[in-house]
Amino acid sequence: KTGTLTQNKMTVVEGMVSGNRIDFRNPPVPEELSDDERILLNSSLLCTDAHLKMLPDGTHENAGDPTETAIVDIALALNLNKNEEDRKYPRVSEVPFDSERKRMATVNQMADGKLRVNVKGGLDEVLAVTTHILMHGKVRTITEEDITTIRNENNRMAKSALRVLSVAYRDIDRLPDRVDAETIERNLVFIGMLGMIDPARPEVVEAVKKCKTAGIRPVMITGDHKVTAVAIAAEIGIYTEGDKAVAGNVLQEIPDEELYRDIEKYSVYARVAPEHKVRIVKAWQSHGDIVAMTGDGVNDAPALKQADIGVSMGIVGTEVAKDASDVVLTDDNFATIVGAVEEGRRIYDNILKAIQFLLSANVGEVLLIFIASVFNLGNPLTPIMILWINLVTDSLPALALSMDPAEK
Repeated sequence: KTGTLTQNKMTVVEGMVSGNRIDFRNPPVPEELSDDERILLNSSLLCTDAHLKMLPDGTHENAGDPTETAIVDIALALNLNKNEEDRKYPRVSEVPFDSERKRMATVNQMADGKLRVNVKGGLDEVLAVTTHILMHGKVRTITEEDITTIRNENNRMAKSALRVLSVAYRDIDRLPDRVDAETIERNLVFIGMLGMIDPARPEVVEAVKKCKTAGIRPVMITGDHKVTAVAIAAEIGIYTEGDKAVAGNVLQEIPDEELYRDIEKYSVYARVAPEHKVRIVKAWQSHGDIVAMTGDGVNDAPALKQADIGVSMGIVGTEVAKDASDVVLTDDNFATIVGAVEEGRRIYDNILKAIQFLLSANVGEVLLIFIASVFNLGNPLTPIMILWINLVTDSLPALALSMDPAEK
């Protein structure tokens, strides 16, 4: 989805901390940021691999994942420079993001000499390792009421097609002997959430309509929250009334037989893992469908290989994904796939027209000579006539037919 159906230009537009919403479309004055808001921005910034790349002319550009560069951008707008924050609070260890945990964690050296574990990820995954919450500068035990409020706010953002990241932290005195998710991602203090939007490409809505008119069923596979995925899919026309959406944890529990039977009911697959993508492709293929799959990451390679047509991204795609695919999309745009299908069908139709024309002309010649031979009528066509028919009257019209525009 990201970059193919959407513009892959993430922008932080909303946030939530201490039970209060933050409207980043009209960001607060940096000097008026509350302590909790600063902690939210600081922790999310430190738990980010993106950075500012300085250019020779004195300006800068972002380098890194679009989701993370959105955090770098909003922080910079509020006078928090990613590179400077990294120098002030150096990273001493980390547990990288993976598709199973759906979280990443960094350990940073703070000014008071303590170490701070900063964690960001999906809401459910962060709440699973959270025991406390930051409220108006004070840390207290998180309650069911807090969790309900947080989930409601998360759902509200997700229904607005926002990708929501949750942020938490924990202060520790020293690094454990073994640094992994189990040892440092526990007993966290929930800080808040950031909601970011990745607008749909303007041409995608029309492209999806063309797909459906042409008998192609587009479906969305994404790592986003189910509510967010449905909102985006509905906006671009993939998800319509009567369709279903399924999350990866539910998909995992569905037996193959049931999935293969009901696969056509689903238009959106959210929070999917790499192995889910292969199952989805196989399920569609079990109905005799020709399946084209798009992907850009290393974890997309098995599904790209399994699909009848694997389509990888040329701009953001990894070499592994490109090697596993049949087609490389140079502009990472879904509308280009639709254009390629249109052109392919036009060429196929025109080849059929040309073959039909050539067959009818040549069969006519053969029948004429055959009938003349059977009834001893002499030679109706001289060699020069046959050459003329084959070289001129056959070739030029066939060439014109091959250049025919597509049928409406």
